[in-house]
Amino acid sequence: MIVNPIKTSVVRVGDDLMKHIIMHIPKLQEKIIVVVTSKIVAYAEGRWVPSASARRKAELVREESDWQMKTKYCWLTIKDGTILGSAGVDESNAHGGLVLLPRDSYASAEKIRAALCAHYGVKKLGVIITDSRLLPLRAGVVGIALGYAGISGIREYRGTQDLNGRVMSYSRTDVADSLATAAVLVMGEGNESQPLAIIKNAPVEWVEEVDKKELYIDPREDVYAPLWRRVRTWGKFIGPRMRYNKRKKI
Repeated sequence: MIVNPIKTSVVRVGDDLMKHIIMHIPKLQEKIIVVVTSKIVAYAEGRWVPSASARRKAELVREESDWQMKTKYCWLTIKDGTILGSAGVDESNAHGGLVLLPRDSYASAEKIRAALCAHYGVKKLGVIITDSRLLPLRAGVVGIALGYAGISGIREYRGTQDLNGRVMSYSRTDVADSLATAAVLVMGEGNESQPLAIIKNAPVEWVEEVDKKELYIDPREDVYAPLWRRVRTWGKFIGPRMRYNKRKKI
């Protein structure tokens, strides 16, 4: 598998995203995955606010997340079925304001894919919209696929045998986030100005329609659930009624 970052000009609020991508990717072949950072998708969709004050950021975090809790370093939030710092509300490389995540990253990925397929005349093409996230008890960020199109996001091993003939009951590979992490690694987190990447020879299944729920896990079935239950506020989220506390600090 080969992952190549693409250096581009600066993207600003309201810029034409497709024009920007096509300008910096003059050719595309079949079975390529185009990786796009969520920040430039958000700019194109107008998902930016001019104020970067702490108060305004807190308001936006509550509005953007399904669950939130203030911690020492950031807001710990759940948004679109995954754990993110501050619901993705970010002031880095945000032109003095705050940039939000795309409103529907899956829809955005499919829209980009359809436009690229039409422009380049290809059929098997993947698109991944990425962001960065922290993992429990690990320093540093890794990539996450907020939305994707054209590929299956998960590889199933349940029901198959391992090398010793043992039938596996739980094993699955998170393909989408693995690819996102590989891309984010080469795209960078600072002033690299590489919001795009191309992945070649990726071991993926090409699909026309993505199941948006294929990576979702019910919080009550999550492997970390016993740990979360020891935290009082998390218990409210993963309890029997699965209560979300939208737009309200717990």
